[in-house]
Amino acid sequence: MKCGATSMAATTLHQAVGPLQSCRNNGTSGLFPDYGHVSLRSVSKGFKVDVGLLRGGSFCSKKRSTCVIQASAPQATVFGSASAPSSTATGDSKKKTSEAALILIRHGESMWNEKNVFTGCVDVPLTTKGVEEAIEAGKRISNIPVDMIYTSALIRAQMTAMLAMTQHRRKKVPTIIHEESEQAGEWSQIFSEETNKQCIPVVTAWQLNERMYGELQGLNKQETADRYGKEQVHEWRRSYDIPPPNGESLEMCAERAVAYFKEHIEPELAVGKNIMIAAHGNSLRSIIMYLDKLTSQEVISLELATGIPMLYIFKEGRFIRRGSPPAPTEAGVYAYTKTLAQYRQKLDDMFQGLLSDEVDLICLLETSFSGKYCQIDTQLLL
Repeated sequence: MKCGATSMAATTLHQAVGPLQSCRNNGTSGLFPDYGHVSLRSVSKGFKVDVGLLRGGSFCSKKRSTCVIQASAPQATVFGSASAPSSTATGDSKKKTSEAALILIRHGESMWNEKNVFTGCVDVPLTTKGVEEAIEAGKRISNIPVDMIYTSALIRAQMTAMLAMTQHRRKKVPTIIHEESEQAGEWSQIFSEETNKQCIPVVTAWQLNERMYGELQGLNKQETADRYGKEQVHEWRRSYDIPPPNGESLEMCAERAVAYFKEHIEPELAVGKNIMIAAHGNSLRSIIMYLDKLTSQEVISLELATGIPMLYIFKEGRFIRRGSPPAPTEAGVYAYTKTLAQYRQKLDDMFQGLLSDEVDLICLLETSFSGKYCQIDTQLLL
């Protein structure tokens, strides 16, 4: 093994729990004095790291030194290091960001989705699969900042939002804001300022509810087609302005959902707040129609899978669609914008030293090796 193969670098491994960072300055002594520090970010229970050290100079000093680490795992994601804002910058760091993240998530599979029943505004919970979808959605957005959450008034959307946030890297607690009565608001107050800082407000709004399917609610979709005819049911489901009996058309659903978005959610984005919306197929299609400026013909062919988040960036009054954030083993979202990259760097700084406090990942070299290659196997137990 040659000296050039042992450059001071650490492969960034992003697993489901989220990357953690530990940095150590190796001063000017060592084999490669030009590298002031390296970063090791890795989490995975039972993950094995092979550490190779080559004596061609000394990594040792009176200070702690970081060994050369090469790690691999199936589908491990490699990120380039994000540039942190300069500590000497003035003004810019104090300004509100000109862009914000908007995450849209359709709820996970509900018990009536599983039974192929028209659900509409009937309040049914998630299935086991739906719970798993919500958790997976949370992993996909775990590194995207979230300052506020909006959900519909229906439990399947609220469950999805809550479960997704259990996977978020910041570990803040989503707390539902109760404004249905003065007493409800008083009784749900948080009186600890410190605790309040660790919470994310969750606003529920009936305007984000699923389209109301009227007399179709509770009917099996196949039985409905047999009763009313396949073409008639398809017209109710996929036309823009034709409602089912005593129900809402997509146009009617869009009127309430988009109006609420414009009045309540868009102003929060405009001041730099990062928002997640957990809602339903038709209310989210309506919002996407507004964001992407789709026609009524384009929106009726739009399909949204359960539990798959969609990311938009709000910048200078425009919505920029970034698609679905990748799973934890796929490429990260930080290339989307500079702000997200800096957000990640900020989180990394928060976790600096955490690994070394919890687990001894740093190989300390206190003795010199006399020119021979040393192979070390280290087990990470996080």
